[in-house]
Amino acid sequence: MTTTQELPRFRAALNHLVSYRPEPPALSPEGRSYALAANETPFGALPEVARAVEQAVAGVHRYPDNAGRALTAELAQRFGIAPEGIALGCGSVGVAQQLVTAVAGPGDEVLYARPSFEAYPLLTRLAGATPVEVPLREGTHDLAAMAERVTDRTRLVFVCNPNNPTGTAVGRTALEEFLARVPGSCLVVLDEAYHEYVRATDVPDGLSLLTGRPHLVVLRTFSKAYGLAGLRIGYAAGHPEVIGTLRKAYLPYSAGSVAQAAAIAALRSGDEVARRTDVITAERARVAAALGERGWRVPASEANFLWLPLGERAAAFGAHCASAGVSVRAVAGSGVRVTLGLPADNDAFLAAALTFPPA
Repeated sequence: MTTTQELPRFRAALNHLVSYRPEPPALSPEGRSYALAANETPFGALPEVARAVEQAVAGVHRYPDNAGRALTAELAQRFGIAPEGIALGCGSVGVAQQLVTAVAGPGDEVLYARPSFEAYPLLTRLAGATPVEVPLREGTHDLAAMAERVTDRTRLVFVCNPNNPTGTAVGRTALEEFLARVPGSCLVVLDEAYHEYVRATDVPDGLSLLTGRPHLVVLRTFSKAYGLAGLRIGYAAGHPEVIGTLRKAYLPYSAGSVAQAAAIAALRSGDEVARRTDVITAERARVAAALGERGWRVPASEANFLWLPLGERAAAFGAHCASAGVSVRAVAGSGVRVTLGLPADNDAFLAAALTFPPA
């Protein structure tokens, strides 16, 4: 006799969600693997970070400073921001979740571009809010169209700059015009996870836009250029009253003590971080030029990755690269995101890409 066990009830919103799935490691027939799917830095831990982590491990039996006062003070001094205008979180995506949780619920809308960071719809639906997607225009945020989609139900707008997965960025004038059009009651979140890789002079430092704009919050992370992806630490900067409210949505102790110590050491390693990002941006130019010479269309990137708008051929290209041991991030029906690694990694990718059968 078969019996059916009753399962607990979950929120209906979860029926629309798919768990985040990182790209699996690829292996070539020769046993080589090139990890170019996750936008990580290819460099190891910064020397000062390694020392700070070793020292911090001795205190892991104690809870971390829930307010992150030492790291907050370091950020405030480095970037000229009042400490009360900074909030920490478990990576910038953790802070993004706090923001969505704090402002949006059932009946509210969260607006963002498509394609953009794949966590935005996940965080929106987890909050019970409605996602509103505005297609990119020629691979870049269409801020004019996004402003048109803001309604009295819009509680938050994400602008990922540079955008993940396309690497494209919008300039100061366009951002300032957009911020002027969005009502003060709607929060604009400028997600700058890849800010350290920006070299275009017209792309602003989002922190410079905060003054006089209490509806703007800037997100930053230590996962990319600073190489702390495995420790999960990020922060938000904005108006002190907004940040004070945001802290109420912080999951206690989610910014761990080792991560906080590592982030302080990373900030103090600015010269080495700059050297490493220069290596990656030089590789970005080299790989983009090599692809362009062979007729590939590659949007100008300001991040540590390139975007190949392959449309329906994206999955096939991803599988082709995987067969050569190169992991890339294929967005089915849209394109492929390729992280820039060390020259040998990038050469392996180019060798695979340039043997992909033409359409």
